[in-house]
Amino acid sequence: MNAAPFLQFICKACGLIYNEAVGDADSGLAAGTRFADIPDDWACPLCGVTKADFEPYTPPSPEARCAKVPGCGPVASTRARHRAGVLIVGAGRAGWQLAEHLRAADADVPITLVTACAGDVYDKPLLSVAMARQLKPEKLVRETGAAAATRLNIRLLAHTHAISISAGSKQLRTTRGTLRYDQLVLAHGAQAALPAALPAALCWRINHLGAYLQLRAALGDVAQSGPKDVLIIGAGLIGSELANDLALGGHPITLLDVQTEPLARWQAEQAGQQVLQAWAALPIRFIGGVKVAKVEKVGSRIRVSTECGQQFEADQVIAATGLQTPSRLAHSAGLAWQNGIAVDPHTLRTSQSAIHAMGDCITINGQASRYIEPIARQAKTIAAVITCCAPEPYEQRPVVVRVKTTSMPLTLH
Repeated sequence: MNAAPFLQFICKACGLIYNEAVGDADSGLAAGTRFADIPDDWACPLCGVTKADFEPYTPPSPEARCAKVPGCGPVASTRARHRAGVLIVGAGRAGWQLAEHLRAADADVPITLVTACAGDVYDKPLLSVAMARQLKPEKLVRETGAAAATRLNIRLLAHTHAISISAGSKQLRTTRGTLRYDQLVLAHGAQAALPAALPAALCWRINHLGAYLQLRAALGDVAQSGPKDVLIIGAGLIGSELANDLALGGHPITLLDVQTEPLARWQAEQAGQQVLQAWAALPIRFIGGVKVAKVEKVGSRIRVSTECGQQFEADQVIAATGLQTPSRLAHSAGLAWQNGIAVDPHTLRTSQSAIHAMGDCITINGQASRYIEPIARQAKTIAAVITCCAPEPYEQRPVVVRVKTTSMPLTLH
């Protein structure tokens, strides 16, 4: 009866929450295991950072977070039922995190979430380690979109494309009609860039769960249909992680890049040399200093030709050639643009006062930060503004990047 209450701790890199009351079965930690009793070499089961990268976490609650300023409170909540409410575009981690924080701060504000996919909730980092952890595709979905929408009492419009924004009349045109909003939040992320030499019909782009599940189906089960030759174009963070994971899944990998080593962005930290050494025992062939000139179908295979005359054949080709923010919605609303949707560095408000943006689609002072850690803090900032709670200004911080090449996990900056 005198036992201390169970506490929660959050991973600063990916946002995973360790609850002492629940434990973590995947890590062999039984329910009731105190955080202080976890070994120091324990790693985050989602992104792999160490115990030192966790900090105490207190779940948000209306009582703790919402400052009852004029315009907030029960009367405002009653009026909220008759408003258009908050409209969120995008059901990735950013969209769902914002929905969670909004609902925690205001039980009544109407929330509509529009997404081109099914809206299922999943942990994106797992797409880079699923084979190494022997995770079946069906185990990647943490909660269906429909279940999450019911739990949060929000309206989910799945398989619905956002077409354009009329900022003056506060309307979003979609493939399922026009929706009104009081506040609009763009959380639609970025899409995989595809250079002109890479035809979309022949190149996988793995930036969300749907594409990953289709790739896994195309590769099949190694034990039943044998390994597939996979060629990956781009040896940055995503390309290197996929190469590592697919190789551990039994597929021979050819990895091409214009740079002379993988993870060239972190050359000063010798990241590329470290992963190349770790890959020595894996079926990964890295070829650097080459630029793809042509990708074509030849019989049942795909041929990739480089500008220097080399040719490679594969069963599947993956393009990991960077990300770019779709501009159609932002331009239709007349939003300021700086290599992405330009937002205020403290409020994340766009150049239109009723529109915020967060996640992979934004830039601050022209710089994008397409990592997981900032998303939860961005959601808190926007939710506080929309629900008239105590301000939580967003703060830019140096990002610690955990490279999930399980043969040689790296922590970079």
